[in-house]
Formats: sequence, C-alpha cells, structure tokens
Amino acid sequence: MSPKKIILRFGKDISTKPVIYHLAKDFDLVFNILKASVDPYKEGVMVMELTGEKYEQGLEFLKQEGVRVQPLAEEVSWNQEICTSCGACTDICPTGALHINRPSMEVEFESDNCIICKACVTVCPVRAMEVKF
Repeated sequence: MSPKKIILRFGKDISTKPVIYHLAKDFDLVFNILKASVDPYKEGVMVMELTGEKYEQGLEFLKQEGVRVQPLAEEVSWNQEICTSCGACTDICPTGALHINRPSMEVEFESDNCIICKACVTVCPVRAMEVKF
C-alpha cells in the first residue's frame, strides 16, 4: 500500500493529545509529517503521508477524536517547457524536491518530495510552478 497524503485540522482541545502516537502504536500505521503548525492550546494543521493495513481504522479514530481529515487535494506542478532553470526555486525549496542537476545545470522537480509549501510558486519569475487542485 502506497502512502496517502492527508491534511489534519484540529482545535485547541486536541492539540495536546497524542493522536499521532496512537496512529503508530494502536493501528500500526507509518507516518511521515510533511508540514505542521501545531501549538499547544491553539488550532493546528498537519500535512502527512500515512500508510498501513489499518489505514481506514486510523482515520476513523482521528475523526472520533475530533480531528478533521481531508485528502490533500492540491499539488504543485512544474511546466518544464517555460522553465529557464534560473534556480530561484531551488534555493527556497525546503525538501529539495526542486534541485539543480549537475553537470547540465538544469532544474529538476521530484514531485514525490514536494510538501506543497508553495514557496516556489511565489519566487518563480516565469511562473513555471503552478498549484493544481
């Protein structure tokens, strides 16, 4: 089973509960946190990859705990035809999904490593990076 990217949204009453711990321990799910903004006693958002045999049971647990779960419905795409390989996006990409291929010095995009932070979209001078829903 391949990992599925999901978004978790939760209120301040849940932000101090160990719900991610329970996904691993109780449901034997493997998770990879791609992006998170979680402060105790405040609302939080987390983007993660989740996989395992008990995936559906884990999602049901999250919902019972009051976590709003939604699939990641957007992605960043790279238009290679208009990209000038200036490298502006590679400097700002936190995961290295966008990088310079050496020795050709051309930009490459590995979408599987993208966490949809959208930083590349704002810095690309030729608009080769786009958000698709």
